[in-house]
Amino acid sequence: MPVFAQQNGLITGSLQDVNTGKPLSGATISAGDSVATTTTDTAGRFRLTIPVGTYIISASSVGYVTQLKYNIVVGSGSPQLVNFYLQPQANTLKDVNISFKRGKSAVATDLVTPLSVQQLTTEEIRSSPGGNFDVSKVVQTLPGVGVSNGVGERNDIIIRGGAPNENVYYLDGIEIPVLNHFQTQGSSGGAQGILNVSFIESLKLTSSAFDARYDNPLASTFVIRQREGNSERFSGNARVSFTETALTLEGPLSKNTTFLASARKSYLGFLFKLIDLPIRPNFEDFQYKVVHQFSPRTKLTAIGLGAIDRFNFAATRESTPENTYVLRSTPYINQWNYTAGFNLNHQIENGYLNFTISRNAFDNSLDKFEDQVQDESRRTLRVQSRETENKFRFDINEFVNGWRLAAGVSAQLVGYTGDLFNVVSAGTTGGSGSQAQPRREIRFSNAIDFWKYGAFAQASKNLFNEKLLVSGGLRTDLNTFTATGNNPLKTLSPRLSLSYHLNEKWDINASAGTYFKIPPYTILGYLDNSGVAVNRSSKYIQSTHYVLGTQFLPRNDLRFTVETFYKRYRNYPVSVNNGISLANQGAEYASVGSEAVLSSGDGETYGAEFFVQQKLVNKLFYVASYTYVISKFSGLDGNLVSSSWDNRHLLSVTLGYKLKRNWDLGLKYRYSGGSPYTPFDLQRSQASYYALGTGVADYSRLNTERLPAFSQIDFRVDKRFNFRKTALNIYLDIQNIAKGQNENFPKYTFRRTEDNSAFLTTDGTALRADGSNAIPTILNTTSGNLIPSFGFIFEF
Repeated sequence: MPVFAQQNGLITGSLQDVNTGKPLSGATISAGDSVATTTTDTAGRFRLTIPVGTYIISASSVGYVTQLKYNIVVGSGSPQLVNFYLQPQANTLKDVNISFKRGKSAVATDLVTPLSVQQLTTEEIRSSPGGNFDVSKVVQTLPGVGVSNGVGERNDIIIRGGAPNENVYYLDGIEIPVLNHFQTQGSSGGAQGILNVSFIESLKLTSSAFDARYDNPLASTFVIRQREGNSERFSGNARVSFTETALTLEGPLSKNTTFLASARKSYLGFLFKLIDLPIRPNFEDFQYKVVHQFSPRTKLTAIGLGAIDRFNFAATRESTPENTYVLRSTPYINQWNYTAGFNLNHQIENGYLNFTISRNAFDNSLDKFEDQVQDESRRTLRVQSRETENKFRFDINEFVNGWRLAAGVSAQLVGYTGDLFNVVSAGTTGGSGSQAQPRREIRFSNAIDFWKYGAFAQASKNLFNEKLLVSGGLRTDLNTFTATGNNPLKTLSPRLSLSYHLNEKWDINASAGTYFKIPPYTILGYLDNSGVAVNRSSKYIQSTHYVLGTQFLPRNDLRFTVETFYKRYRNYPVSVNNGISLANQGAEYASVGSEAVLSSGDGETYGAEFFVQQKLVNKLFYVASYTYVISKFSGLDGNLVSSSWDNRHLLSVTLGYKLKRNWDLGLKYRYSGGSPYTPFDLQRSQASYYALGTGVADYSRLNTERLPAFSQIDFRVDKRFNFRKTALNIYLDIQNIAKGQNENFPKYTFRRTEDNSAFLTTDGTALRADGSNAIPTILNTTSGNLIPSFGFIFEF
């Protein structure tokens, strides 16, 4: 392939005031050590042609803190979009100096909350080893973020010991309830992220001191900003690998309108067939963003994303007890979901107004049968459900006399339909030292709709010559369904954060706040055997956070943070059936919450985080984080015990190195303390296994056992070729390159014949439905497949 010397690439973008959204004209943009410089036009936009390579880009404007962006890769294919949001400086010379020093941070100053914030750029997400362009996997390298079950096979995001459904996700200001393929309804997670990394400009994770404009977070908020489509010309990229193919297109639709659109299809089923796994997951997803500029002050943004998921099974070349267990225990899954919305942004004198409307839907279909025999008489699970939300939000944001002020209201029309049949227990016949247990089933069909609404106010300001940042907010959320849902005092959630600037290198931060979340719709829509909605008395789940930390910035490209945290939970849903908190559920590919619950659970998580980030300087960058966290929740007995997310130790280290001739190397190491688990009730498991395909947990010994620690090393290498108008990136991404073996949760099953064709029995006859002649055994398995992903990205 011909490679042309001294190829040029294009950087485009814009500069805005971070507080008002006002475009900054006449600002200076510089690449590297004055390799090239330009200025912004009257609309705050710039265009910079420079030789291909990797740069530090700086943006400066009179009266604003200079901002640097690292590791900006400029190629000869699609233009590189880089946007800046600058913080105003104070008026006096002394204050200007202080503000400038603070601006040296590797993370831009946040006037809403100064702590518990981490940010990722699109290049950091794209190049993360083992991430495979998946946002949900990449964020697992950040401090406080745990891995579900400690095995790294799912995308459950565990923040500081909280359950996966305690996080909320916003895309360009619009909430996206479903972030992953094969989502667990009522919880979160899944096998693969939905978002296309080619859309993402930046991601901000806040694990405490949440902005009051966001409803329902208990553990974190993910605020994802998407870039706009190329206004210069029609362009795009195609990504092809062993696991998927994705096509992204972008360009101008008119003088004032741009678009960005993509479609992706997976080959996971083909990959799993090659490595001889019994599951065959496949999915497609779609995404778009259209921006129209009505005038210099008014802009309309339309976004959308959707996914179609299918989870089936197939016989493997080698028949093993492990594969047979998977076939008998896992349901067939068919899902689809979408989110679509519009945001109208209008600038006013000292700020802006936002009008947002959106709709999202999630359709979930699950089927499971005894021994995978698809006959209605042998069905053990059927879920046919759909969740829809129609949302409106209005907020006003102003920056007046150094105060950043925001206030707004929101309303949602919620719909939930559920048709469910679930064999909870096949029952026992009794025996020596035991009593008979009846067969238990959950069966109902229900449809509900109700309104959710809320209001918020937030204010923040730098005081005492920019030494002290004070930020406070207040929010309340209501609904028309639950018994106490219309009482605004029940969910009044104040929050306050402080940041004291000791000197140009050190900050001390603290925050306290109370947050609320409505129970999952699977809980609210449940009906008992008499057709009564017994969960209407459920309360909003409450979490109160206390955080204290410090930040050390020895230079503009290096950042250290240390934070301690304590979270106290109230009103957590507890299962009436087994007496345990739903904080210990939601880690399987199924549905969680369709049962009678009581809002009587408590919980607490606490620990400390350590984080260091070196931006790309002299060809090397690295990120390292360590978290020590304890997570405990109580059931009906009121005793706090280790939750399913109580991993204790979380360590992640990522290294990147840029070689000559556009070669990039990456290495990532992850370590997680062993996940707690509950041993089996051997008698009930033996009676139920034939019907359920799984054992029955002994909740009197909840999470008294623990897996060994999990660890994994991922490796990535990239090679980029630049041509005249196009570019080609070839990559090899290998998960678990050291083939480390990590133990899975024990699995209850019956012993099988040597050729795995049937169950062994004590009397040599066919297995009885109650399992009385079975030979129980515990399967202890490991996971440690080396998973390579080889592919290329062609930019045009």
